[in-house]
Order: sequence, then structure tokens, then C-alpha cells
Amino acid sequence: MRSSGLLLLNFLFFSPILTGLEAKGAFVGTYGINYGRIADNIPSPDKVVLLLKQAKIRNVRIYDADHTVLQAFSGTGLDLVVGLPNGFLKEMSSNADHALTWVKDNVQSFLPNTRIRGIAVGNEVLGGGDSELSGALLGAAKNVYNALKKMNLEETVQITTAHSQAVFADSYPPSSCVFKENVVQFMKPLLEFFDQIGSPFCLNAYPFLAYTYNPTQIDINYALFKPTEGIYDPKTNLRYDNMLDAQIDAAYMALEDAGFKEMEVMITETGWASKGDSDEPAATPENARTYNYNLRKRLAKKKGTPLRPKKVLKAYIFALFNENSKPGKSSETHFGLYKPDGTISYDIGFNSLKSDAPFSSSMLASCYVALVISISVFLVMI
Repeated sequence: MRSSGLLLLNFLFFSPILTGLEAKGAFVGTYGINYGRIADNIPSPDKVVLLLKQAKIRNVRIYDADHTVLQAFSGTGLDLVVGLPNGFLKEMSSNADHALTWVKDNVQSFLPNTRIRGIAVGNEVLGGGDSELSGALLGAAKNVYNALKKMNLEETVQITTAHSQAVFADSYPPSSCVFKENVVQFMKPLLEFFDQIGSPFCLNAYPFLAYTYNPTQIDINYALFKPTEGIYDPKTNLRYDNMLDAQIDAAYMALEDAGFKEMEVMITETGWASKGDSDEPAATPENARTYNYNLRKRLAKKKGTPLRPKKVLKAYIFALFNENSKPGKSSETHFGLYKPDGTISYDIGFNSLKSDAPFSSSMLASCYVALVISISVFLVMI
């Protein structure tokens, strides 16, 4: 019996379930968040970890591979996607050795304690008008993937890249969506590669932006997941009661038109601004709360879209914090679920970051000691 108890103790504290590497593309549940850091007043990465644990958000994306963040996430059990910024793409595309060094320094050296699940190679590159950068995207993705393969990490860390809706020629109704002519030459080879390695099509989808650009043509209730007549797509005979589902199915139709009907669409950014400029009247705390609350409910249903009902929708919300140093319109600095001090921007069911948060390091240590004592007593008894 004592040997059985020792096996139990060994399992609880040293099991590979807690520290090992799992299959690539792991996404627990359906809800994730983007942890942007273009700000000078947000909490330190270790406090962010406490906040994420308190909110029970496990899937996290960052836009670089900052080592202070990677270290803070070590041993937390949180799943992280790191970013290779656009400024690195040309170098990574032309020099495989540089890609190998980058992966060694920013991914391999932190595994397995920091659960790096993916690398986002660039962000919103295609459709942006920079043909040189667009031409470098595929080469960079291949070199990063080959670097992972040399380290036997290709089954652990997934390669992706996120696209904006600028890659589409038309997305209304969803059945009419195709890729733009000037994007296809770069998109199709990229999709062929991603199809070979099992990567999804990652889309940054913002009903907020669609409504802001076309407020007289779009029902705001349709954009906010509120009761509405919705739209009807006569070609597919499908009805849409919210804009996000329609945007996703538009992407599925573009993929089908390009010959990739089975590729999954994952949302890597979506959100609603709580404040904006005078020409962004829909950017209010109430609308942001409504969108993010209803989106959270939508994702919790673990269902697909009208066109792909069996492909459960997964989405990363933008963003964790308001980022005061972002350029552009006022809305750019007000997408956060949280304010810089860790208090909630609006209530969608998450709590503020508090010093007595249930996942504070001191309490975790206390729980650990209590568990060790309890198991020790149990072992003595048996």
C-alpha cells in the first residue's frame, strides 16, 4: 500500500500531464485573449499571469517573443502563441540560419516549462499593399517551420499567420466572398503550405469596424449579437443573426473558392472599442460590454457557423488591456477588457486584479504545502 501511495505522490507532482508537451494547435475550450503591450502603464507580466488565472483564460497570444513574458508564463499551465513581427519576415525568408537561431532563442529555450503552442509569423501582411513583405511571408513561414522540424518541435508548435479582411474582394453576402486578385498570387501558395502542415486560416474579424464604416447600412444589433432580423444568403439558403458568423462564413467561402474547403477558420482577433473619436460613435462602454458579453456566450455554446456547423468556433479576444501608446484613432487605445490598473473596463463576468486574488503566489505556495502535508499524513496512515 505504501508503494501505491508513493506512486500517487509521484503522479501528482511529477506527471508529464502538468509539464509535458502536447499535440500542436492545442486550444483548450473556445476562448482566448490577445495580450498586447503597447502601453507604459499596464501590470507586469507576473501580475498578468495572476489576472489570467483568476479569469480562467488559458489561451493567450502575444505579438512578439519578449523573454520577460515568456519567463513569467513558465510553469503556469497557460498556453501561449508568440509572434514573429513583420519587421523580421524578410530576414527570416532569406536566411534559414537566422530563422533557426530565432526559434532556438525564443521558443526551444523556454520549452517545456513555458507552454508555447504556436508561432504567428507576421500579422495582417497580405492585402496591406507591401508586395515585398507579402512575397517574404511564405519563405519566412517555411524557414521557421523547418527550424521547428530540426528540433523535433513541429508537432508541438503550430505555425500560423493572421489575416485582416482586406484580403477579401467582397464579403456580402458570405457566399460571394473571394480573395482579391492582387492577394491570390501570395495567398494560394501560403494556403497550400498551411494545408500540408495542418494549420488553420487565421482571421482578424471586427464587426465594430464594419459597422463604423457603414453605420447607415448595418443594423448595430446585428453587429452586437442582439435580436435582429439578420441577413439571408440566397445562394446558400442560410440566415445569419449576427455579423461575426457571416464574416467567418465569408472566409470559408473564399477558402472553398481557392480550393481549400476543409481548412478551419480561427478568429485571432475580435473585439469592440469602449471609446473612440467623434466619427466612432458606436465606441461606447455599453456597446463594448454588450459585444464581448454576447461573444463570450456565443463561444461557450461550442458550436460552428451556419455554413460549417460542425467546426466549433474558437476565438482570441482583442484585447486584455487598454493600450495607451497605440497610434491611430482613440478607439485603438480602448479595446481592453481591463484598464491598466487591472480593474475591469466593464462587467462581462470577469473580476478585477486584486492583491488577494485566489491565484496569488503566496496562496499557491500555501495550497502546495497543505497538499504535501495531507498526502504525507495519508501515506503514514496506509
